[in-house]
Amino acid sequence: MIHIGIGWDLHRLKKRRRFLLGGVEIPFSKGEDGHSDGDVLAHAVCDALLGASSLGDIGELFPPSDPSYKGADSMKLIQNVHAMIKKTGWNIINLDCAIICEKPKILMYRDVIRKSLAKTLEISTDCIFIKGKTAEGLGQVGKGNAVEVYAVCLLENLLK
Repeated sequence: MIHIGIGWDLHRLKKRRRFLLGGVEIPFSKGEDGHSDGDVLAHAVCDALLGASSLGDIGELFPPSDPSYKGADSMKLIQNVHAMIKKTGWNIINLDCAIICEKPKILMYRDVIRKSLAKTLEISTDCIFIKGKTAEGLGQVGKGNAVEVYAVCLLENLLK
């Protein structure tokens, strides 16, 4: 059996925060505002995996109302989600992500982000792709006030 999942997340950008994508800190004058560390890519990946496996969503499992997730490392959240999906027999076939922001440019960080996600998800970098896009100056993302991510995954379960 195979399932597809989609994840989406959007975070405001603000000064004095780290800009994190897939566990990789990218030098920039602003970073994601969030209850956890704000890693918008990690959050979208979690939701894609959870949706494909029908195990919930990130807000349900790691609610921002829970103080224990204040400043949480989002890559640890991905590790928790990955353990959950593996426990129920799901394996990741591939993951495709689009990061939408005006700045910083993503291309020069793509490979290191892919390696970070691959290590955390225990899969080959060949199974992950990252695209950087802009919003062409439109909306809050286009004005440089936010970053948005879409993540799509394909999972396989040989137990079902």
